Amino acid sequence: MSDKLLLRIAQNGIVAAIYFLLCLLLNGISYGPMQIRFAELLCLLCFFRPDFISGLTIGCFLANLNSSLGWPDILIGTGATFLSCVLICFASPRLLIACLYPIAINAFVVGAELCWLLDLPWDTFWYQAGLVCAGETIAIAVGYAFFMIVRNNKTFFRAISPTRHYPFKY
Repeated sequence: MSDKLLLRIAQNGIVAAIYFLLCLLLNGISYGPMQIRFAELLCLLCFFRPDFISGLTIGCFLANLNSSLGWPDILIGTGATFLSCVLICFASPRLLIACLYPIAINAFVVGAELCWLLDLPWDTFWYQAGLVCAGETIAIAVGYAFFMIVRNNKTFFRAISPTRHYPFKY
């Protein structure tokens, strides 16, 4: 294995660990109908490096093992994060537009999942989706603000070694 490949694997392991730890440390707000999962802001790393999809997916999977909703949430929630990361990577050349994917996907997927798994009436779907959307918007907005603040920080970007979309304006 090349040194570069080992470095990428290690960086993905670090991203997975950070995602998991953020959910663990912020457990009270990372799960449930009104969740603000700040670990989701890490999904924006995929805008710069598509290989971070694997680290984020593993981190989300591990974090969802703590969910009280069991295996359906582990698989569906992780799938939503995976799909969000793929779209962030490949569906937009602008970070601001890329921010919309995890917000929309998690609102619809997790909103529907909550109605299904909690046996809630389906007429509450838009309410559940709205709660998830609000929490995801907060987390992604913090991530977007962070990347806008550090966008000229060469040390930070040297550390994450972007393979695309760098430098960026918005």
